[in-house]
Amino acid sequence: MIELENVTKKFGDFVAVDNLSLKINAGEFFGFLGPNGAGKTTTIKMITGLYSPTSGKIKICGIDIQQNPIEAKMLIGYIPDEPFLYDKLTGLEYLYFSGGLYKLDKNFLKKRIDELIEIFELNEWINKLTEEYSRGMRQRIAIASALLHNPRVIVIDEPIVGLDPKSAMIVKNILRENANQGTTIFMSTHLLSIAEELCDRISIIKNGKIIFESDTNILKDLKERHDGRLEEIFIELTEDSSFKKY
Repeated sequence: MIELENVTKKFGDFVAVDNLSLKINAGEFFGFLGPNGAGKTTTIKMITGLYSPTSGKIKICGIDIQQNPIEAKMLIGYIPDEPFLYDKLTGLEYLYFSGGLYKLDKNFLKKRIDELIEIFELNEWINKLTEEYSRGMRQRIAIASALLHNPRVIVIDEPIVGLDPKSAMIVKNILRENANQGTTIFMSTHLLSIAEELCDRISIIKNGKIIFESDTNILKDLKERHDGRLEEIFIELTEDSSFKKY
């Protein structure tokens, strides 16, 4: 699970995240939405230990990531919005490199890589340099590398943007399957349609504060009231201060 307790992040005088508290349970698929500059990526970087909060606590499966960063990070699979790969490595070499970072047993790692190659349909590309990969293929390799160690928590930033339909389907299916198997998933996105399709619960952040929180049934009710126009719902949620947490 993921716990944020009164988390604030400042850059000088600018408050990027303002006294944020969240709890995402094991097996929950959580959607974190908001307009550009709302604080989504800053929150993700604090959850994954890339940023330290100015104040507050963050726990991964009960482990304080500031006090025990290595132990906490070993439980996380992190996929950023722009997957970083080593272009002069093949996909297979990159997966072995990533597995080494988690100190995985060689026999386990080989078996796990073979499984993920099959799941993500990577056979045709696995021995090619990653510099030759499309955006969708790069994302598939990045997610596969994040799943090598069977993380208890997956943190993913804008997983579908820029993907072709097949890659998007593969990514969505594997994320939903992991949640069904008990993995906690924290997904940042600005696409309400993806949140509605995948998530059990969502929060919307604006100016570093949570302005709306509910399970996706509330979102479906709002969609019916707006004749299915999800974009209008998002604009109304982020601009109308009358909306409250559900």
